[in-house]
Amino acid sequence: MIIRQAFFEGAIRAGQEEAFKAYVAEKLMPMWLAFPGVREVRVLYDIERDEGAPSYPMVLSTMYESREVLAAALESPVRYESRDMTKGLLAMFDGHIHHHVFDLALG
Repeated sequence: MIIRQAFFEGAIRAGQEEAFKAYVAEKLMPMWLAFPGVREVRVLYDIERDEGAPSYPMVLSTMYESREVLAAALESPVRYESRDMTKGLLAMFDGHIHHHVFDLALG
């Protein structure tokens, strides 16, 4: 299995926390669930971290069968629609997003 994660490094703007989460749930999650070949979508919200660790208020984690399936999902129309929709989320966020792809070791 292939896991792709988007790390939101920074901070949700003060007073925007609930609006941020609602935007994810109502506008973005339906799009992420519509990515072709996606097997799982998880949204993780930070509740605590080690002292001195970077702040990741949200991590988006998606699972795919293979790198080929992930590549097809990243080229799909819904992915581009979700990138455009993400602009509204970024209006409530100070920081940047970086992506990582992992091979899930089962066992």
